[in-house]
Amino acid sequence: MINHSIILAAGRGIRLMPKTKKIPKAMVKIKNQTLILKGIKKIQKYIKNVHITVGYKGSILASHVIKHNVNSVINTDKKGNAWWIFNFPFKYINEPVFVLTCDNITNIDFRHIEKDYFKKGKPECFLVPVKPIKNLEGDFIHRKKNIVTNLSRKRTSDIYCSGIQIINPYKINQIVKETPTFNQLWKKLIIKKKLKVSDIQPKKWFTIDNPFQLKLYKKKNFS
Repeated sequence: MINHSIILAAGRGIRLMPKTKKIPKAMVKIKNQTLILKGIKKIQKYIKNVHITVGYKGSILASHVIKHNVNSVINTDKKGNAWWIFNFPFKYINEPVFVLTCDNITNIDFRHIEKDYFKKGKPECFLVPVKPIKNLEGDFIHRKKNIVTNLSRKRTSDIYCSGIQIINPYKINQIVKETPTFNQLWKKLIIKKKLKVSDIQPKKWFTIDNPFQLKLYKKKNFS
């Protein structure tokens, strides 16, 4: 069973300006609920320990999430999105961590993904894919069986990265030197054939990174 999850919420959300002029992207409201709270409530139904990374306007976000029983807040301001893997106590515990991003809205079946992760041998990093959505950019996943061979923004495939993954920081620290970003980390893991992708996809998935996507989300009436 996976006991820890982390929601990455340190981003500034420049493309959502002016909504993010005074608040971080994670606190943009969707149907009277912040993006981050939507994620916290969903994941707390399945995973006991929830951790949040903060950066831009971090004190505002930290005050918001602490009210909702998160276990820790990790300040990654001016650091890469993979910094916590190499600098947080997770690196000493041989356990997987469910990773999400605050701008993802999904009805993912956590238990189904968890079973697939263990079935695939508990890899160092396990990507959860989605089918490409028109007008949404993403890294297309190329694979041989379940081993990722390439990630590309230009060369298309039938699936791309959702931002959802399962990571074992302890295992990663055994084979890779500190790497600031996920893109750099994934490249290193691909070379070592240590990056795998799940067969399971969320039934619904959407990401909100700019005003156009926000409008599109509202039109879709996605919950």
